[in-house]
Amino acid sequence: MPKHELPKPPLDPNTLAFARNLRQSTTDAEQLLWRHLRNRRLAGHKFRRQHPVPPYILDFYCDAAKLAVELDGGQHNTDEARAHDEIRARFLASRGIAVLRFWNDVVLTETEAVLERVHNALTAR
Repeated sequence: MPKHELPKPPLDPNTLAFARNLRQSTTDAEQLLWRHLRNRRLAGHKFRRQHPVPPYILDFYCDAAKLAVELDGGQHNTDEARAHDEIRARFLASRGIAVLRFWNDVVLTETEAVLERVHNALTAR
């Protein structure tokens, strides 16, 4: 670990348990995208699934590129949810993490376009 980095504090057990639960109850869109991102399948970049960045848990996260990929279902299509997502994006940006958001149905119907956008974001970072 470089000298300028402090060790990460241990995760809250509740956060860790919640992340593990999310990994076991994935949506069809998450399963599809994970098949393309896992095992460095997208241009050799390592992604983690349901990765905690307290107080949030990111759907997919590439630490090397500091890139989060979030998949949204219908519950994100309200004014309140959009405001929450914006607060979350600002919090992550303050930590140097960029966020790409996709609707679940777009992942399922336009998978190649989604992968291209993720790839372009990875290479830009």
